[in-house]
Amino acid sequence: MGKILLKNGTIVNEGIIQQSDILIVDDIIVKIARDISDTDAEVIDVTGQHILPGVIDDQVHFREPGLTHKGTIATESRAALAGGITTFMEQPNTTPQTTTIEKLEEKFALAANSAYANYSFLFGGTNDNLEELKKLDKNACSGIKLFLGSSTGNMLVDDEKVIESIFSNTEMVISAHCEDETTIRKNMAKYKAEYGDDIPIAMHPIIRSEEACYLSSSRAIALAKKTGARLHVFHLSTGKETDLFRNDIPLEEKKITAEVCIHHLWFSDADYAKKGTLIKWNPAVKTAKDRDMLWDALLDDRIDVIATDHAPHLLEEKDNVYTKAPSGGPLVQHALNAMLEKVKDGKISLEKMVQKMCHNPAILFQIEKRGYIREGYYADLVVADLNSPWTVTKENIAYKCKWSPFEDTTFSSKIVHTFINGHLGYSNGQFSEKRNAKRLTYNRP
Repeated sequence: MGKILLKNGTIVNEGIIQQSDILIVDDIIVKIARDISDTDAEVIDVTGQHILPGVIDDQVHFREPGLTHKGTIATESRAALAGGITTFMEQPNTTPQTTTIEKLEEKFALAANSAYANYSFLFGGTNDNLEELKKLDKNACSGIKLFLGSSTGNMLVDDEKVIESIFSNTEMVISAHCEDETTIRKNMAKYKAEYGDDIPIAMHPIIRSEEACYLSSSRAIALAKKTGARLHVFHLSTGKETDLFRNDIPLEEKKITAEVCIHHLWFSDADYAKKGTLIKWNPAVKTAKDRDMLWDALLDDRIDVIATDHAPHLLEEKDNVYTKAPSGGPLVQHALNAMLEKVKDGKISLEKMVQKMCHNPAILFQIEKRGYIREGYYADLVVADLNSPWTVTKENIAYKCKWSPFEDTTFSSKIVHTFINGHLGYSNGQFSEKRNAKRLTYNRP
């Protein structure tokens, strides 16, 4: 690949914003300094633009294998590059599910031939694969995923003894979807009796309620404390849950951590009237008060990571009555833009945003040489113009499903370039056909 010299950029990294040049040789950042000169390097002038570490998204559903009409590893990882996401961790609820070591390695083989962004996967825990889970090498993948709510069919883990055994038998991070199944089924039965299948979408956060979330997450946290397991609670959606997490120790020392997703920071239940099932997610988007409390917890470090839970479906699938419309939506292309909009609004600082989207996922999952702009690290970099408005339209959506909950939204900032291991994978709306992604490696003692 040779040498690339980024000149005159404004680097945002490790709590500091400063003017600097970056010299990339092959896939590595070799020098960060003012006024670097190298006659052999291809020079890219980024005057007036900001250079961020590539975003690490710890929760995506790219739908391959088995659900490729919705998306593929290739299509969705390209969309991720357009959004400044250079690393993704994909979830196990594909067809077949990633619940054996054999299926995990098959997925890695798929990604090796098709991913445009760096990749890893989570291994799915079930009610009956504990022995397989025990055989899993702690450096094989990002971690374990447990569905402690019925979001994804038969991957629901609801046997309390099995859950405790999983918590007791792995050193890896256990990432959990926490919603209480009994509560949800009771609520669903009530509203289905009243409305049939055509339940008003506004009932979604009442069916998948605050109580359902809190019961499940508090139970998981109690079990993690009992067993000493390393627990990461995915996609918090309620203000009540935020009090379950601490901010009095550094992330590196936490055994229990939390994530919030873009949609829970952006939308509220007031948006169902306009967006309908397009913003039907599990867990549900809840009240503006919940959203405000999630922001408070993100800013005071009770919440550690911002992710997407990117989960595409076709529009014709979403355009259905409540009980038949699937939950989830596409987000990787627009997540960083959405957060940069919140930076512009003064809701969060650029430095804090980079901490939550880049540094902290690398710390939490112990990822090797990514998540920071450092000499000797892989050159996963995003160049953003913070003063370049554009509007999301069907024509500029890169997802295979060709829609976005952000359609018709005008963002103030634009992703100009995305470098993946030193290769310019996305530039000014154009994708490179060359793939330069790598399987994640880890620093796990």
